[in-house]
Amino acid sequence: MAWKLFSLSPRTTKKRKVTTSEIPTCLVLEFVKYICSSSALHPEHSVNLNHDHSVNSDSFYASLIDDSTHKRHLDQIHNQLVVSGLRHNGFLMTKLVNRSSNLAQICYARKLFDEFCFPDVFMWNAIIRCYSRNNMFRDTIQMYRWMRWTGIHPDGFTFPYVLKACAELLDFDLSCLIHGQIIRYGFGSDVFVQNGLVAVYAKCGRTGVAKVVFDGLYHRTIVSWTSIISGYAQNAESMEALRMFSQMRNADVKPDWIALVSILRAYTDVDDLEQGRSLHGCVIKMGLEDEPDLLISLTALYAKCGMVTVARSFLDQMKTSNVIMWNAMISGYAKNGHAEEAVHLFCDMISRNIKPDSVTVRSVVLATAQVGSLKLAQWMDEYVRNSNFGSCIFVNTALIDMFAKCGSLVSARMVFDRNSHKDVVMWSAMIMGYGLHGQGREAINLYCAMKHASVFPNDVTFIGLLTACNHSGLVKEGWELFHCMKDFEIEPRNEHYSCVVDLLGRAGYLGQACAFIMKMPIEPGVSVWGALLSACKIYRCVGLGEYAANKLFSLDPYNTGHYVQLSNLYANSRLWDLVAHVRVLMREKGLNKDLGYSVIEINGKLQAFHAGDKSHPMANEIFNELQILERKLKEIGFVPHTESVLHDLNYEEKEENLSFHSERIAVAYGLISTAPGTTLRITKNLRACVNCHSAIKLISKLLEREIIVRDANRFHHFKDGLCSCGDYW
Repeated sequence: MAWKLFSLSPRTTKKRKVTTSEIPTCLVLEFVKYICSSSALHPEHSVNLNHDHSVNSDSFYASLIDDSTHKRHLDQIHNQLVVSGLRHNGFLMTKLVNRSSNLAQICYARKLFDEFCFPDVFMWNAIIRCYSRNNMFRDTIQMYRWMRWTGIHPDGFTFPYVLKACAELLDFDLSCLIHGQIIRYGFGSDVFVQNGLVAVYAKCGRTGVAKVVFDGLYHRTIVSWTSIISGYAQNAESMEALRMFSQMRNADVKPDWIALVSILRAYTDVDDLEQGRSLHGCVIKMGLEDEPDLLISLTALYAKCGMVTVARSFLDQMKTSNVIMWNAMISGYAKNGHAEEAVHLFCDMISRNIKPDSVTVRSVVLATAQVGSLKLAQWMDEYVRNSNFGSCIFVNTALIDMFAKCGSLVSARMVFDRNSHKDVVMWSAMIMGYGLHGQGREAINLYCAMKHASVFPNDVTFIGLLTACNHSGLVKEGWELFHCMKDFEIEPRNEHYSCVVDLLGRAGYLGQACAFIMKMPIEPGVSVWGALLSACKIYRCVGLGEYAANKLFSLDPYNTGHYVQLSNLYANSRLWDLVAHVRVLMREKGLNKDLGYSVIEINGKLQAFHAGDKSHPMANEIFNELQILERKLKEIGFVPHTESVLHDLNYEEKEENLSFHSERIAVAYGLISTAPGTTLRITKNLRACVNCHSAIKLISKLLEREIIVRDANRFHHFKDGLCSCGDYW
């Protein structure tokens, strides 16, 4: 037969005699029962013997096939069909193939198919369904093509399985070809098939085409609406998904749980907690609150919107462990300032033998980076190397970012070097790490190595490079790098422009920075005006700073940081009345300045301090150490930078205020809690002040310590009286 020439794996079967002992007792009893009730034992029914025998044989064997639970049963039934002369019975053989598919016996299903002469459309559908249901999508398409080659026309049951394969393969061109064949074979108005087309185009990211198919539907079922809504939600077109949901409700179509999952995802993406809560109420009213996928979606919604306690309650009520649910909760913790809880939850997860996936590990690595503990980061790296994710490029890229943010560029570079396959994201992460630590030359050298490796940069690469130049004072190099973006057909975004403004502003070129902003081809965003205001504070340029601040207030009126920056500008310029005016504005808007604090890691444990903090059990020892340090600093001629105090105080008050800043307290605690020569690692949530920066430089030399401080902008590596930033930050 022609079709056999194109089979994937033609098979032959040796016929053998089947003994009674090989047939299960239940099948023997069923067969005896059948024989006893057969018309062959009753002469009065002999007129329709052949017809009745055929009907009874079909129903009998069909019942046995439906009740089969193992390949052994299927094999025994097939042998009986051969013995009974029913091997060419299309109905029974098709049922046998379908049952084999349901039992995941793919090879056996294919063997049955190959041995069947002249398969009809039902048999072809059975084998196509078999491959599709078992996620063998390329084989699904191959069988469909052979089906058409043999001259068998597909029907309405063929196309849904083929369309599913196209969707999973993300093959838009093939989907268009199948669409043409659907119309050609007369299924252009079949709702079942058309719903499949909507789903496949959406899965391929062509929501516009999916919408055209949807608009052409004469009768829209709940599946139709769910397909288009899910398509928009999956392609991050949340507002369109919500608009279609509104139309669906106006059409008086009641959503099912699948539609609700997609709508919850859309509300999550746009951070609309209020509407998400309303939908949660609908879920409860419909009695779907125990549906696992809805619980996962609700967890993601509440976690992303900051209500981690509510989200955690859904995780706790989940009866069966689901890694997606754990991922939503861990990610929610990590992205809402609860990094330590995210790490603890991950430890709880693995202690319960719940297998994490790549998404889980990346979320925990992100949380570890936020915690800032190098010891924890090293544990995380060891876990990854001993797991199945050791070669995952996404996880390793996250590790590079983690080590850079935990203050160890050496470890970040080790992860980078041990990966033989590096994509542009990994290169960019390492470049960004150098930028964060102010090592501009190293960043540029790595960029040159990246180009030499024939890896083309992307927009994130240039953000890293510009940041590195910015933190290193490499104005000329940064300017040239910005203008070479066009060589790679990369359009600068607000982030790139803000880096250049910061680069020029920090170097004192305020006029050029302002002119650069005025010539921007896009509307300057918050980050651009924020960079200009920060530069104005450094150089006490009040007029330009006020102009930048007013732009910020119009774009982002409830961001406390903008008001604090303007207040600091006025304080640096000793304009105390204007400082008071800004504070009045903040009170009127209900805004409060973030409380500054510093965290130090000692023996793997984190200890936080705020300015003047005396709550620690070792407070007496800490402040004694502070007095000793202050005395040693004065002995070598250190003069406090009293302008770092942003209050109208007398000189003595300012001097005392400066020595009790949180980073100074953290340094003192670290000195009395560790052995001589131990590196101190400190994280501050705000920008380090000039006075503390100068003092810590001298402390590193006096006590022969390396002190690494991560502030809100970058890392400072203090050693031998110098800082890695070169006093440029």
